[in-house]
Formats: sequence, structure tokens, C-alpha cells
Amino acid sequence: MVSLLTVCLATLLTEKLPWTAASARLSTQAALMGAAPGRGLEGNAKQEPHDGRRRLRTGAGDHNLFTSIYPPLSQQLPREPMEWRRSYGRAPKMIHLESNFVQFKEELLPKEGNKALLTFPFLHIYWTECCDTEVYKATVKDDLTKWQNVLKAHSSVDWLIVVVENDAKKKNKTNILPRTSIVDKIRNDFCNKQSDRCVVLSDPLKDSSRTQESWNAFLTKLRTLLLMSFTKNLGKFEDDMRTLREKRTEPGWSFCEYFMVQEELAFVFEMLQQFEDALVQYDELDALFSQYVVNFGAGDGANWLTFFCRPVKSWHGLGLRKPIDMEKRGLIQRQEAALLDLRGYLFSRQCTLLLFLQRPWEVAQRALELLHSCVQELRLLEVSVPPGALDCWVFLSCLEVLQRIEGCCDRAQIDSNIAHMVGLWSYATEKLKSLGYLCGLVSEKGPNSEDLNRTVDLLAGLGAERPETANTAQSPYKKLKEALSSVEAFEKHYLDLSHTTIEMHTSVGRLRSAKLVGKDLAEFYMRKKSPQKAEVYLQGALKNYLAEGWVLPVTHTRKQLAECQKHLGQMENYLQTSSLLASDRCLTEEERKYFCQEILSFASRQEGSPGHKVVLPMHSFAQLRDLHFDPSNAVVHAGGILSLEITLCSQMPVPVHMDQIAVNVHFSIEKNSYRKTAEWLTKHKTSNGIIKFPSEASPFPASQSSLPALELSEMFERSPSDSSLTTTGIICRNVHVLLRRQESGSSLETASGVALEDGAHVLKCSSVTLEPGANRVTFRTQAKEPGTYTLRQLCASVGPVWFVLPHIYPIVQYDVYSQEPQLHVEPLADSLLAGIPQKVKFTVTTGHYTVRNGDSLQLSNAEAMLILCQAENRAMIYSNSREESSTALLRIQSSDKVTSIGLPAAPAYHVIEFELEVLSSPSAPAAGVESSVLASPEPPGKQKDGQRAAVGMITMDHKVSIDCPWSIYSTVIALTFSVPFRTTHSLLSAGTRKYVQVCVQNLSELDFELSDSNLEDTGQASDLRIIPLSTQPQQHIHSKQSVFFVWELTWTREPPPALNGRFSVGFSPAAGEQLSVSLKPYTYEFQVENFFTLYTVKAEILPAPGAQYCRTGSLCSLEVSITRLAALLEVDKDEALVESDDYLSTKLMYEVVDNSSNWAVCGKSCGVLSMPLAARATHRVRMEVMPLFAGALPVPDVRLFKYLPHHSTHSSQLDADSWIESDGLPVDRRLDDQLDCSSVWSRGSVHSASSGELKGLPMPRLQALPTGQVFNSSTGTQVLVIPSQDDHVLEVSVT
Repeated sequence: MVSLLTVCLATLLTEKLPWTAASARLSTQAALMGAAPGRGLEGNAKQEPHDGRRRLRTGAGDHNLFTSIYPPLSQQLPREPMEWRRSYGRAPKMIHLESNFVQFKEELLPKEGNKALLTFPFLHIYWTECCDTEVYKATVKDDLTKWQNVLKAHSSVDWLIVVVENDAKKKNKTNILPRTSIVDKIRNDFCNKQSDRCVVLSDPLKDSSRTQESWNAFLTKLRTLLLMSFTKNLGKFEDDMRTLREKRTEPGWSFCEYFMVQEELAFVFEMLQQFEDALVQYDELDALFSQYVVNFGAGDGANWLTFFCRPVKSWHGLGLRKPIDMEKRGLIQRQEAALLDLRGYLFSRQCTLLLFLQRPWEVAQRALELLHSCVQELRLLEVSVPPGALDCWVFLSCLEVLQRIEGCCDRAQIDSNIAHMVGLWSYATEKLKSLGYLCGLVSEKGPNSEDLNRTVDLLAGLGAERPETANTAQSPYKKLKEALSSVEAFEKHYLDLSHTTIEMHTSVGRLRSAKLVGKDLAEFYMRKKSPQKAEVYLQGALKNYLAEGWVLPVTHTRKQLAECQKHLGQMENYLQTSSLLASDRCLTEEERKYFCQEILSFASRQEGSPGHKVVLPMHSFAQLRDLHFDPSNAVVHAGGILSLEITLCSQMPVPVHMDQIAVNVHFSIEKNSYRKTAEWLTKHKTSNGIIKFPSEASPFPASQSSLPALELSEMFERSPSDSSLTTTGIICRNVHVLLRRQESGSSLETASGVALEDGAHVLKCSSVTLEPGANRVTFRTQAKEPGTYTLRQLCASVGPVWFVLPHIYPIVQYDVYSQEPQLHVEPLADSLLAGIPQKVKFTVTTGHYTVRNGDSLQLSNAEAMLILCQAENRAMIYSNSREESSTALLRIQSSDKVTSIGLPAAPAYHVIEFELEVLSSPSAPAAGVESSVLASPEPPGKQKDGQRAAVGMITMDHKVSIDCPWSIYSTVIALTFSVPFRTTHSLLSAGTRKYVQVCVQNLSELDFELSDSNLEDTGQASDLRIIPLSTQPQQHIHSKQSVFFVWELTWTREPPPALNGRFSVGFSPAAGEQLSVSLKPYTYEFQVENFFTLYTVKAEILPAPGAQYCRTGSLCSLEVSITRLAALLEVDKDEALVESDDYLSTKLMYEVVDNSSNWAVCGKSCGVLSMPLAARATHRVRMEVMPLFAGALPVPDVRLFKYLPHHSTHSSQLDADSWIESDGLPVDRRLDDQLDCSSVWSRGSVHSASSGELKGLPMPRLQALPTGQVFNSSTGTQVLVIPSQDDHVLEVSVT
């Protein structure tokens, strides 16, 4: 028995699929045909479009073979999944295969150009159980040949030959060939190049391992061939579809035809349960159609779009209850669908697939976009739509989508996804409101006849209710029909929808949208004459818009609120809102004038009946721009006039006549009763007197501009293991402040927060007309009580209406002071210089005292300071604001003890300024004995304020007592003068000749001319003569420079013990100005004692015997000669004097010092000698020295000291020679420099031991001889030292 099978794809999917789809299943359809003549089975390949069940319809005939195999085949074929790989890099998927088998007929084979994919036969199977060669040759081979010829004629290459082997038939026929012979013959005859197209199924009805293996091989081959054929034909279908889409620019291309082709591909994916791929096909169709509509609106329209421009005749909304709306699909296929029909069908298919994908919230999102886009597309295509029809369609569609989603989800899912659905609720509410306004259901009188006719037409366009919703009590159709039936029903449905929408918006945090719906409710209540209900929603919306800074919504809401407040009789609130609207630039000029006139009308009606004041904020009426004081420093004395000018910018569109503009002032006195002086106030007040106030750029006090600035900081996170940077970013530290909700405060439109202050101090300006824009208003007041006056409030009144600026910010104050008279004296220069005239400034602050003619200042004269009276002295008189008032002559009378300065007459609170010249003595204090520095300068910290002396200047203070006419007490002032010079002296010697040098250093910033320098002896020494060596009569000394003067001292007899010198020099400024007074010379006194020469010291270095020059490293001889030049003098009579029988002597100590370390002294470097007190007495000392360097080396220095015994009772018992022999004995020299008596080689070798041994013994002392008594003639002498011959390194000392 031979059977032929054809496998084709099932055509439909109508039953509702479960939510969770498992792996995809490929449903196929097969046809069965008997191979033997007259024994074929007839079957029907067609199925009802709405039936999801797979049926196999067979006619008469013997189908035992296929009937016996079909049950296990249909069960095992979908059991194992197959990997489905698609082209274009799409991800593979695992699918299960299911097949329907139908009888093979040539009519089932696709014709040329047929694009149907649902009825396409994917695999043709030839079944045979022939095991006899004769039968094969007689019938089977011919049938196979005919079968393959038919397939080749239709270009079908997907076929399979199945040979069913039955062991029972083999036993009945002993002469049958082995089974491989039949299979081999079939393969050789029909499968030469495709041997795998012939398979063997052994005993399919038995339960054995061989049978199972045969089934597995057969099923694997069948699944593979089915999937290959399906993939190949699907790809060819997609290519044909793309080709058709690319022809869309050609004339005659039809979108509806292309729609049916791509939808067939979507059906295939849907039956495979590949819902995502199916949804993509509908999305592509949606996008393609939307693009054509947009192009049509831009002027590039396609011809086929005219089919969708038919007038809208029905608006029954979306239908989402059927998986496939065959009625609308038929309209599309016949190109009879309107725009709403196409959009409705397309969205219904998208909705079905999204529900299969468990994405109901995307349905809501897409529905909202669809409804808005359909409205725009109807306008772009210029489709004729009856009034209200589109609103009905949108309303029904919104409710249909919402009910479809609610039917698929439980309550918990709906509550957690309100954000996706609230947009549809809001849109439905908006459209129902439009229908109510259109049909007259919101008007106070109800609908008229025209409204009723319109309502009937709208209900007729809805048509009959769909069968699938006919039994639903709250279907969208019934809701709309009921809402349009009466005013009460409409109000019920509209309020329910509105409240539901507001609650949903609030629950998801969409407060702006909630307030917008509330505004619609307020408008509805105003239409229904219920303003008390409307006010709540309007206030809430206005508060939100103000907090977020929405300009136009604020204006629109205020207009509605003003109307509501007017109906409620809230006059204060209405006037406040009217003032805000009158200043609103978003309104037209006529609207602004209307609201301004409302305020003025109310004020004019209440003028005759004084009563309660209406207090309104000023920021909407006028703005304070700036304020100007006169005087500019906002300081005025008691009794003075203060002028205050403000600039008010009126926001009103018309001129407004104000009854009064007032400024409330707060008066305060400091707790410590400190009265501020004019000087202090001048330093701490603004100079120009203009105070700018910040302009209100935005009328929203809580707008975004008032938010704090972002506080951003960097953030780094590092790995704890290796400290490497893992994360970096920026964080905001004040996010809690930025995201804080702004509407938690009180209402921004209430006038309860503005209070009118009543105070005793008020600045008023009456009868002022404020023009639109900037206006200047001037207030004048006379200062009375001293204190601080703070401007608190600015008020402007029109009848009983008061506009109040509650706080003037920044803080504005003016001060009234009462000042005591004061006298201030200060030098005009940084420091006053002694010896030359200096100007001093006198400042008299009159305060509350009036200076009269005859009032004068009495100055007590200081001994060392003169007040110079010029021929004409003038005084300047100023007001406290430093404005020049007048000038007057000063009357100055001077006596020995008092100088009287007559003051010019001046009113109170004025300043008198004049300048006087003073002259201080230039002499410096006497210098001490042998002092080279005259005096110590004053430390910088002790110098007077405002008088800074140069570094090193000597200062002198002169105190002056001044008696003022306004006080019984004297005022003592101190003037500090600086001596411009610093003078030092020094004694110079040249053998026995003596010279005195005086150095004058200019420490000031001025240049001077020095003249008539002189040095005299005040000790009255008759034998001493002072001979000047400086012959120039005048010398110029610059700033910071020095000049030296030298005199030689001569005498004939015994020299005087001391010189008491007085140096004097005349000086004057080098500028050459004519001075009105002669200047005293600068003097400097000093004393020089023991300036004559007593000893001469001479040192000489001789080379070694037999050598011409000294050599480094060789010993040389140093000979020191000390000679006394005079006999016993008065200065020798001291403790060092030693009296003997023959002569008088004194103890001297010598020391050889080489500070430059050029010589090494070998042996003793110091010693004590006894010098006879006789003229030309000489003492010589020899020692050995060694030069350490080569070159011209200076001779070591030789120093002399007086050797004084210690004051002790045991001192007379000690032998002087023992002191000389004890070279290591420590000696208290009483000098700054401690001298070392040992040589360089033996330094520090004896001192420590000897000091311990002689502890407790009296110690001698050393006294340095004055520099003038010792003359070293070897000073500056150098000795040539040559290097040794065996030195490899040459060191040369150059001095």
C-alpha cells in the first residue's frame, strides 16, 4: 500500500492563548493521498477562519497504512524541540513542530505569483510499504515518477519518500528480495543526488528497540526537512515582501495590499507564538502609514491616501475584545476602510500581541499616543469630522482600553501601575467635558433644541453596541449614552471621572496635572454657579503655579479666581487679585485697565463713608527702585533739614492719584547712650547717599531663581586591597534642600500677612499722581531728637485702599546727632622736623556751640617751641557735610607766655580749620664721654599717632595747654618733633698729632644746606688750639647722606686732660624758600678724655739668619718695641703705678694677636712688663713666629693693657714675678674679647690645671688703654713670605 502526504502550515489562531507561552510550536497541515488507484483518500485542506482546532477530513477509501501510523507520528513529532536559525543575524530560538496532514492534490501546489504563506505546502511525503520487486516495477515506480513530475512542474523540491517495513509481510513471501533492494532501487531511481530523501521506518507499530531507533531517525529527518523548508520559504516570503515595499513610490502601489502581505507574516509569527516578531510587523506598518500622513501634511501625498480621507460617519471607538476583527480586516482588504477603521484594527492587533507578551501597561501608553496622533492625522488629511464625533471616539476608546486592561489584571497590579493609566483617565475626562459644553449640558439653563439635535446626531454615529459588550453593564457605549442623556447624568459621570483622575494624579505625584484637572472642575462649578466650590481648586492651582514659576497659567488662573472672588463678595481678596492682574504684562492693555479701574471704582465708592481700611501688598501696585538722601551721608544734626527722595515705579496702566504716600520710621537710641559724632558717622555712611533696591524680576516669591546654589563635591571610592581608584563621580550635598516641596506654606494670595504700622514718626507726602513707570517722590523733615531713624514701611493710599510695603530691605537709616565742641590738632606732614618751621592744622568742630566774635583759643607757650605769627592767617569755615561756607582772618596775639588766637564767628555744627607754623629747637642732647652715638631713637611703638619719625631719629615732645571758650577745662596736646640729623664724633691719631672728626647724617627726606660749621672747647683750656681742616663755607647734604668735618688739636705745653667740644652748624632747607624767621644753628656737645699719645708700638719681623726672605714653615723673629713718650702724668696715678727707690713704673700687658691666622706664634703670645714712667723709655720683646702661607702677609697686631692688681689684703704679699712666670694663670681682663696668652700650638694646655690649683687666690685685672694713648706704627705693614722649595701645594694669601 502506498500513501502520499503533503504537509502545509495551519492558517489561523483565534482562541485566546494563555498568558505564559512556552517554547514556540510550528503548526503544520498535511494531506494524505492513497497511491493505489481507486484507494486514495479524499481530504479537505480548508479550515474555518475562526476555528482554532486542527481537523483531518477524509473521504471514502482505504487508508489503513496512514491511519495506523498517524497516532504515534502526531504524538512524537512535537515532543523534541528544534533550534530554529534565521537569516540576517537574528538570534536562534527553540521551537516545537506540529503538523497537519492532508491528501496530496495538484491544486494545493502554489501557483506562480501566489504570495500566500498560510496555505503553503512545505513538505510532500510519499508513503509506501512495497516489499515486492514486481509490484515496485508495476505500480510504485510509475506513481513515484508521476508524483515527482508534478512537483517538478511546480518547482517544489521539498519532498520525502518513506518506506515502511513490515516483518509479517516478509514471512508471507519467501521470494521477496531483501529490503535493501527496494530501498536501493528507489534511491537509485529517484534519490541519486539526495539519498537522505529516502528513509526507512521499520515496524512502526511494534514496541521494540529496533522500532524505536527507526522512529527516532525518521522523526529527526522529518523535523529537519520541515524546518528547512519552512525557513527557506519564510525567507523567500520576506524577500518578496521587502521587494513589494520598495515599490511604494511607484504609481499604483497600494498600502492595503501591502498591509495584507505583511500581516500574513505577522500571522505566521503569531502561530509560532513569536509574539514579539509579530508585533514588530504591525509596528512597521504603523510607522509606514504615519510617515505617509506626515508627508501628506507637508504637501507630498500618495494617491492611495485618498481612500482614507473619506468623511467620518461612525465613531464607535476602538474594539479590543476580539483577537482579529474580521469585519475591519475585510474593509482594509477591499480598500474601503476609513482612517479610524485602519487605526482601530491596527491597534487591536497590537493590543492582542502586547497582552500575549504580558505588557498591558504598554497598551495604555500606546493607546494614549494613538488617540492624540489620530486627532492630528485627521487634521493633516483634512478629513471631515462632525462636531463632537472625535470627542466621542476618544472617550469610548479610552474607556475601552482601560476596561480591557482591568479585565486582564488584578487589583494589586492596577494599583501599582496607575501612572500608566492616569493619562487615559485624564483624556477621557477632558473629552467628556468638551461633549458637555458642546451639547449644552453645562449651561445654567440646560440644553436647547440645537443642542439636543446635536446630541441625537452624535448618538446615531455611535451605531449599535458591539455584541461582545452588549451584556456588560458599564460598557463605554452605555456610559457615554447615559452621560449625554441628561444634565444630572452628565454631572455625575463628569465629577466621578474628574475626582478619579485627580486622585490618580496625586497618588503618583503628578501634582501639576492634578491642579490642571482641578482648574477644569473650577470652571465647571463656575458655569454651574457654585463659586464657593471653584475657589478651592483655583487657589490650589495658583499656589502650585506660583511655586514653580509658570507665568501664563498664573495669569489665567488669577483671572478665574478674580471672577470667583467677585461672585463670593470677597472684596479684599478681589482687590488684591485685581492689582496683580492690573500689573500683569501678560494681559492686554484693555484687560489691565479694566482691573485697575475696579480698584479705583471701589476706592471712589467708599470715600464718603470712612470705615475699615483695605490693606494690600505694594509689590503689585508699585515697586521701590532707589532712595536718595540729602545730605548724601544720611547724617544730620539736631534741628537740621533732611531731604529723602524715593523712586517709585508704578505698575498700573493708567495714572493713579494717591491721597497720601507715607514712610513709617522707627526711632531708637543706643543702650549705652553713646552719641555718634559727625566724624564717625561720615566714615561709616555711604558717600553718594543713593541706595538701590533689588528689582523684582519675577513676581513669584518661590520661583526657581530663589533656590539655593548647588553644593557639589567630588566623590572617590578606592579598592581596599590595592587602593586603586574604582569609582569617581559628583555628589550634591544639599539635594534635600533643592528637592524640597515648595507649596507647604500658606497661600500666596491672601492679604492677611500685611499689617499697617502706626508710629509717632511718619514722613508724608500728600496728593501725588503716580504715572505709569518711574516717579520721584520727595519727603522733607526737620531733625529733632538725636538717635537713629530706621525706615520700616512704605504706604500709599487711595481712599480706604492702602498699598503697603511691609519691610524696606536693605535696611535704610538716617542719623540725627548732637555733638560736643571739639578741638583737634595734627601736623600736616608725617613727622614734624625740629629746627625749621612746620605747619600744624587746627580743626575746631563747633557741635552745638555757636562761636561768637571775641571767642579765642589761649595757647601756653612752650620753652623750646615757638608759634610763628604770619602777616595774614586765614581760617576756612565748613558745614558738617564739608561744604565750604566762608573764609575769615585770624587774629593772633602773642606774648611771652600765652598766644591768643581769635576765632571767627561760626554757627553750630560747623568746622573751623586753620594752619599755624611752629618752630622747635634743633639741638641734640649731649653725648656721653667717649660716646660715638648721640642718643637712642624713640622706639617705633612709642611714637605718636599720625607722626611717624624716620628710623633712628631723635624725638622730642612739646606739650601745649589750650584753653577753649566752650569749656572750663584746659586741653593739653603733645607735638612730637624729630631731629633731622644724627651726629657722631671720633678721635684720629697720626703719631703724636691728634684730630677730631664729626659726622653729620641727614635722616630726613629733605635736603639741607649746611653753613658756618664750628667746633669749640667749652672747657676753657688756654693751651689747646682747634684748627679746622674743612674750608668750605657751605655744604649740601642730601637725604640719607652724611657729611664729615675734621679739626686738628694742637697744644704747646702739657696736654689738657679732656676736650669738652661743642659742634655747631647752620642749616636751612635746600628748597630755597624764603623763611620769615631766622633759624638757630644745630649744636652737638661731646667730651673726649686722654686723647694725647703715651705709647708707641712698633713690630718688625726678620727672616732666619742667613736668609733674605721669610719662608713658609720656617721660623722667623718677631721684635716688638714699646716706647713711652712722656714722663709721669696725672693719668698714670692709678693702681698700676709702682714706686721704687730709683724710678716710677707702671705694669703693662702686651699681647700679639693674628686675627687672620696667617702666623703661628711659637711660645708666649702675651706677657706683663714694667714700663718706667720716663720719656723715651723703651721695652723690647722678641718671639718666634712661623708664616703659614706665602705672599705679602700683614704683621700681627700688638695690643697693650694696663695690668692692675686685685683689690685684696693679700695682694701685697704676692710676688709680682710669680705672676709673670705663671703664664697659664687665668686673668680677669674685664673686656669683651677674651685674650689668649698662649701660642697657637699650645693653646688651652695649661689653663684648666692652673685655674684649679690657684682657686681662691686674688686675680689681677686688665684695663684697656684709650685709643688715643697708644699709636701702633706697624699698622698696615706687610712682610713678603716666599714658599718653601719642597712644597708641592702652593698656598698664597692675598690681602
